[in-house]
Amino acid sequence: MKKISTREEFNQIMEEHKKFLFLKHSVTCPISSAAFEEFKSYVEQSNVLPAYYLHVQEARPLSNDIAEEFGVKHESPQVLLFHQGTVKWHESHWRITKSELENQVSE
Repeated sequence: MKKISTREEFNQIMEEHKKFLFLKHSVTCPISSAAFEEFKSYVEQSNVLPAYYLHVQEARPLSNDIAEEFGVKHESPQVLLFHQGTVKWHESHWRITKSELENQVSE
């Protein structure tokens, strides 16, 4: 699980990986903290896909760019499953759970 903050880093991830998980995380929101823990737990236990995250407060331009480019309304917390250059699935807030991540990634 790696934190990114620039468009250049995101572009490199898009080039290197056909499929990966991405979390938009707010460091000031308790709901986001819970989602981050679920995301982290899933990533550490499954080790199936590369996983990345950003702190919305530190990388707002990148967060907005992703929302605009992929047509996914910005939310925080928000998890996105990228597959072959598109967002295959996304979810936000309390619906970001380890079990939901398992379900979506295994499809």
